[in-house]
Amino acid sequence: METILIVDDEPEVRAVARDMLKAKGYTTLDTGDPTLALRIARTESQPIHLLLTDVVVPLMNCRELVEQMRTIRPAMKTLYMSACGTETVVDYGIRLAPGEPFVMKPFTMERLVSAVRTALDYRPPFGRRTSP
Repeated sequence: METILIVDDEPEVRAVARDMLKAKGYTTLDTGDPTLALRIARTESQPIHLLLTDVVVPLMNCRELVEQMRTIRPAMKTLYMSACGTETVVDYGIRLAPGEPFVMKPFTMERLVSAVRTALDYRPPFGRRTSP
């Protein structure tokens, strides 16, 4: 099964996402610190298939985190999550391509697992890479 790196500064959100994903057979790594997430990406020996990241993370712009992840793990996909709708996400400097994976918080297990599967299977249009 795939490995998912969860980045969210709210411990409760990380715990819920981790428990839901583990219950469905995913391996998870998690942190509230984007700098630590980058360190995990550099040092983890196993593949990390998906970055599940909150749009608003402290210490680093979410777009910057995703871009740095792309250089470390180019095959890793991204699933954005936020308590804000996609139109509000733009206010944080994140522009999602049409169809790019996004899940709204709070989420149910069904919605999270479906969004994770969509993100893992996502292929950007025209061969353009929009997520790691």
